[in-house]
Amino acid sequence: MTTGFGTGLWIRRFHPSPGAAGRLVCFPHAGGSAGFWFALSALLHPRVEVLAVQYPGRQERRAEPPAEDLGDLADALARVLEPWWDAPPAFLGHSMGAVVAYETARRLSTATGRGPAALFVSGRRAPSTHREEKLHLADDRELLAEIVRQGGTPAALLEEPELVEMILPALRGDYRAIERYRYHPGPLLEAPVTVLTGSEDPKVTPEEARAWEDHTTGATEVLTFTGGHFFPLQHQDRIKALIEERLLPGAAPPRPRP
Repeated sequence: MTTGFGTGLWIRRFHPSPGAAGRLVCFPHAGGSAGFWFALSALLHPRVEVLAVQYPGRQERRAEPPAEDLGDLADALARVLEPWWDAPPAFLGHSMGAVVAYETARRLSTATGRGPAALFVSGRRAPSTHREEKLHLADDRELLAEIVRQGGTPAALLEEPELVEMILPALRGDYRAIERYRYHPGPLLEAPVTVLTGSEDPKVTPEEARAWEDHTTGATEVLTFTGGHFFPLQHQDRIKALIEERLLPGAAPPRPRP
């Protein structure tokens, strides 16, 4: 596998693993950063190398405007990842990141004729299922209250005015991009898709999760974990084991669709 991955602005390589048997590119949620995947990267090291995507508009990329269009974001990421498509990695995306991962995979499949080794989508309904959402139009208080309700951000952190000032532009920009996103039918992926959902997640119904099977010719499996929208934070060990089962030599593929 390629070992000289150029990280640049877009990729954080927290635990370089030149001899890893697998590689996983991770895409964060709306308002999130590459650091969301640090703990999983540490767990998977050194058998699977994690490359965490850093979107513009946050942390060391604060001076850049956040992406206004999810398609443009996927275009940019496809260009970043294409030089390393000699051995396609697997993709993992949470919430908005699941759609970014999917759209990036579509572009790379079209450009190279090969999709990712596998696609893991977490906490997000299938792209073809639409809900009318306009949180990006809410005032700051309502927007921040919603992310606290989802469980991914401790309320105490949002009592720091300087921190709120730093995170709000990226948070609102990401919500604008994902809430304006509309799925456009096209060629199906060929990668196996593993859908991870939370038992108490109001963002994804069982039907919306199963609809991911309409986006690939590969096997699709839906797995439910206890918890709400940010259930992955409670199940790092189980998710680590699942990824290793799917990606490492002798991996068990998702169960084929009936």
